[in-house]
Amino acid sequence: MALIDARLLDPSSGLDAPGGLLVENGRIADLGPNINRDGLAEHFEVVDCGGHCLAPGFVDMRVQLREPGEEHKETIESGSRAAAAGGVTTIVCLPNTKPVIDDIAVVEFIARRAREVKLVKVFAYAAVTRGTEGADLTEMGLLAAAGIPAFTDGTKAIGSASLMNRALSYASTFGKMIIQHAEEPTLAVDGHMNRGEIATRLGLRGISPLAEILMIERDLRLVEATGGRYHVAHVSTADAVAAIRAGKARGLPVTCDTAPPYFTLNETAVGDYRTFAKLSPPLRSEDDRAAVVAGLADGTIDVIASDHAPQDQDSKRLPFAQAEFGAIGLETLLPLTLGLHHKGDVPLLDLMACVTCRPADLLGLPSGRLTKGAAADLVVFDPDQPWRVEEASFHSKSKNSPFEDHPVQGRVSRTIVDGRTVHARSD
Repeated sequence: MALIDARLLDPSSGLDAPGGLLVENGRIADLGPNINRDGLAEHFEVVDCGGHCLAPGFVDMRVQLREPGEEHKETIESGSRAAAAGGVTTIVCLPNTKPVIDDIAVVEFIARRAREVKLVKVFAYAAVTRGTEGADLTEMGLLAAAGIPAFTDGTKAIGSASLMNRALSYASTFGKMIIQHAEEPTLAVDGHMNRGEIATRLGLRGISPLAEILMIERDLRLVEATGGRYHVAHVSTADAVAAIRAGKARGLPVTCDTAPPYFTLNETAVGDYRTFAKLSPPLRSEDDRAAVVAGLADGTIDVIASDHAPQDQDSKRLPFAQAEFGAIGLETLLPLTLGLHHKGDVPLLDLMACVTCRPADLLGLPSGRLTKGAAADLVVFDPDQPWRVEEASFHSKSKNSPFEDHPVQGRVSRTIVDGRTVHARSD
């Protein structure tokens, strides 16, 4: 395959230049400004990118696939199709399936199903604690040897300081990091949205922003004591961004990610009890949203993940207090991320780093770069194409997006995994 007339983007090398790329045997054979239609061998399938961006396929480090256990919401196949449509070539799924991914048998099941589906690359985290119950550590050594990229209890916080202390120490012996859902459980219990004037007016129980910062500050002390690698998932508050910035300045091995809802929306999106805007952590104040944008701009926030959390209609079409948390995000990851570029908040290459080389580096995955010899995991996209998010266009089994009817700019036209086209738009 020869991809020509492209704008090559590779944040790992700072490449942003016109050119083309050759794929042979599923790997990048060559790339650069001299690759064009002239002189190509006849056996190449030629793909004219029309001047659009050609970048490494996106690496999404926070995805819920619901298989095994809740296949009516999402399966590895439907989630993989949604990922391909969104330009994501590697996904890492959370362990909160049924059963929980806390032993090698479930890790191997995920890997086998991904091979059968053969769309995007699928990796699975292993739980920190058995059943994500927060009591006993899993067999971290065996799970690390099985190839899991990191440990997390997914949508549950590790509430016990003692347990987190042991987890950080134990995981560090295998070179793995602990990913924390930073929400102090006793402050978040029974909460439904961000605590504040809007929650009071709607009569909903609020979740204090303190729940996030208290957990992070506690954990940073433990990181300092153990030296373990620590990653905060979906950062949503100004105080959390400031604490992580300070931790990095002290040289602690701490990183973090956020998701598009936290830099695109604020708590007003809940509106008149819109359950599709019920997220965990909740949408915060406008000041918090602006702080997340600032954290992305100055590099405090390392990664943007989709935080894909599919829920069926029976789980969302309920009174707000009873509805499940979460929103899908794989297919809107690119345009919502590009929104920061179009507004002038964050340069394009910096944003691309947040969804390619940085998550790959954090997890030790051989992805996220345009280099000769690397697997040809690629995405072609028009950064300027306007469109409107529509439920009917989603490939995911679930449709719970808070961005329904939201105007966006930037669309994937082709996704390639190991040199195979796994998604192509005709328009």
